Amino acid sequence: MNARSGPHDAERVAAVLSRTSLFRVLEEDGIRDVARAGLSRRYRQGETILRQGDPGESLFVLLDGLAKVVFTTEHGAEIVLNMLEGGDVFGELALLDGSPRSASIVTTRPAWVFALPRARFVELIHEHPGLTDEFLRLLGRMVRRLTGQAADLAYLDLGGRLAKLLLRLADRNGRPGDVVDLPGLTQSDLAALVGATRPAVNRALQSLVAHHLIAVHGRTITLLDVAALRRRGGL
Repeated sequence: MNARSGPHDAERVAAVLSRTSLFRVLEEDGIRDVARAGLSRRYRQGETILRQGDPGESLFVLLDGLAKVVFTTEHGAEIVLNMLEGGDVFGELALLDGSPRSASIVTTRPAWVFALPRARFVELIHEHPGLTDEFLRLLGRMVRRLTGQAADLAYLDLGGRLAKLLLRLADRNGRPGDVVDLPGLTQSDLAALVGATRPAVNRALQSLVAHHLIAVHGRTITLLDVAALRRRGGL
């Protein structure tokens, strides 16, 4: 990020930060101070926001758009760990100890991103004790998500994991229980999110189609029977 947010952008950034679970504990003036202390930048679809191994120097907020969290193995294989939407905070692990980034963040739709320097965030922690509590809750939610993913791999078959993922993605698209729109998200990405291969996910999708639970049209998946999908996903 190479340009500091201007006054107009800072106000718009503050408006979004005030709706995030992490920063809404700050009063209005505090949120404005945060917005002015950071940088904002817009990214095109498919751009990398940060790379695995980069220095952990900032905390990020995805103000708008969608992005995927990608881990690259030592053999070059890519695994999608999570999807991010507007209002999500990321980069929190590296912020704790300044360690290198554990994964890359790549946009799947055009995105607007805010970065707050680690030094300023540490100052805020000291100035606003409530922010510490929210940061701990943020870390707790991340641990619960990872625990849930591990449980899904252990107890749900591929069809169940895929049904659960599609329901979650539909909610993130802002059209709960209706449509999953997948620009920038491939079947290989879906496979990585559910711990399977692309051919296996393709077969699982076709099975859901055959049972009239979903309809697939290009990169758009329509959820036809949400109740059945919830049962399939153990929800």
